[in-house]
Amino acid sequence: MGKIVLLVSREEMLFQAHNILQEKQYEIQEMKVVRTEDTVMEARQMIAGGATIIIARGLQASLIKQYTDIPVVEIVITAQEMGLLVTRAKQILKKQRPRIAVVGFKNMFSDMTYFDTLYDIELTAYYAGRDVSLHEAAAEAVADGAELIIGGDTAVEAASAAGVPSLFLSTTEDSIRTAFSVAERMDFAMGAEKRNAAQMETLLDYSTNGVMRLDGTGTILSANPMMEQMMGREERQVTGKKLWEVFPETEEDGLKRALETGTENYSCFLRMEKNAYLADLAPIVVDGRAEGAVFTCTRIKPRRAEKEREKTEKTRWGLRAAGDFGDLLQKSPAMQECLRKAKLYSLSDSPIVIEGECGTEKWLLAQCIHSNGMVSSGPFLRVDCGTVDAADQPSLIFGENGAAARAEGGTLFLDGAERLCLAAQDSLCQLVERHVRRGGDGLQETRADVRLILASEVSLAELAREGKFLRELFFAAGGLLVRIPPLRERPEDLTEKLEQSLKAMCGKYSRYHVLTAGAKKALERYTWPGNLVQAESFMERLILTAGKRSIDEDMVNGLLAELYPHMDGELRLGDAVKGGRPDRQKLAVEMALEEWNGSREKAAQALGISKATLWRWMKKYGLE
Repeated sequence: MGKIVLLVSREEMLFQAHNILQEKQYEIQEMKVVRTEDTVMEARQMIAGGATIIIARGLQASLIKQYTDIPVVEIVITAQEMGLLVTRAKQILKKQRPRIAVVGFKNMFSDMTYFDTLYDIELTAYYAGRDVSLHEAAAEAVADGAELIIGGDTAVEAASAAGVPSLFLSTTEDSIRTAFSVAERMDFAMGAEKRNAAQMETLLDYSTNGVMRLDGTGTILSANPMMEQMMGREERQVTGKKLWEVFPETEEDGLKRALETGTENYSCFLRMEKNAYLADLAPIVVDGRAEGAVFTCTRIKPRRAEKEREKTEKTRWGLRAAGDFGDLLQKSPAMQECLRKAKLYSLSDSPIVIEGECGTEKWLLAQCIHSNGMVSSGPFLRVDCGTVDAADQPSLIFGENGAAARAEGGTLFLDGAERLCLAAQDSLCQLVERHVRRGGDGLQETRADVRLILASEVSLAELAREGKFLRELFFAAGGLLVRIPPLRERPEDLTEKLEQSLKAMCGKYSRYHVLTAGAKKALERYTWPGNLVQAESFMERLILTAGKRSIDEDMVNGLLAELYPHMDGELRLGDAVKGGRPDRQKLAVEMALEEWNGSREKAAQALGISKATLWRWMKKYGLE
């Protein structure tokens, strides 16, 4: 319970308050008559004495609100009380339709809209405020010809000085009783808010999750002790900063969208102090508008103790992933979306399929997923399926000392999964569905705890439709699919890669070269079927063979044609087919068939589609 104080300017109001307290025991701890000029000083003394709410009227209430921070309940004159004052004014003036002025602060009065009609008077209100003092309001009433002024002490004094009749704005017990009730309700609400705040503070202090409170712009207002521990920073070091400044891994656009709309939460994956966390931002919506948010971080615990794991598989085999999401080019929106999915998928222990063309970052992305997942302290083992004969795949991958056994408790990364033989695919099905490792002989089974990542240069869905990939394995392992966009679909990343490679090769060979505007455009127009690997290799050759410092468009186009004849055209034909333009599709198919003398297999390979798809297009356009 707080301390409620009543401050009034006249003894009669204090007497009325005492009468009210005789009827009902309102929780009013102190009441006092004060002069208007002493109001602020008296209010500050009351606050120092523990007052939490002050009840006052008119100028005194306005001064207390202006010069202190304490909540103020204002005494409002009721319509009945104003009616009594207007009736007395008419009795004093004794004339038809007198001109009466009311002087004071607007929030002192109830609605007087129909008083002119009800009481047959001309009533004008003159309100004081930020730019108009009570003296000025009273002087304006006198200048306008008011025949009687109703107001407080200041208005009455001004009227007397001008020789105009006046009435003090006296109250009945009704308005004071109403103010007492409002003050009690306010006190109850403030008490409930304090209790809730104390409970919430205790909850946050002892929470095992990191919690931050944000305002509607994403600015950090507070952080609980657990969040301080997670960040390795104190609350004062982050308060006042934007959330995305403190956690650069978060997506600024996604956070702003959640804060602006208030209709969706935002989730992401963070690493702090070598630990993995799932972060959630939940908007605080009031009347359909997000006024702030709560940002929480929950630590993702590994399935085994890291120290024990490091002493076994990791050190035993010397197998570890070195990749981090920050190592990947990610300026393009397409790659940002790819990494957003990869980060979320890394939280799961289910299989992941990575699809990407030759030369894309499949291996590096697999390492990133492992390093940021729940088995990050376990081994990471890569098998290039394309370099292993089909007959040897079952024993090399699933044998007693095979890849799956060595990757126990960690990640098995099968690169070139489209080249897996059917026997190996069947064993993978058992690994995914039943968590057992079938021996090379296909008979012996052993419980397995290994996370599987498959990488393919072609669509496993397309292979499954053609019967080249087990449908059961595809449906069991293909739920978490990440597609790495080719470099030609990532212009921002392509530009950065070319600049990085130019700088790196110039530094490696102690040379200085620059690209003309035409050379840059030629490099950006090229489709790069070998993606990052091709771009890096090409830039090395370009720098090594450049005969002058300024490298122009002719040099770039000449070297591309020399190193990669027809490859760019073939890729563009494939893109034309996949792009959905009927005119381009028909032309692409015709050109491919003509280029390869009618060979459907070679034409399909050149277009980057299956023979079945090529057959459908040929029938569609009558090219049989």
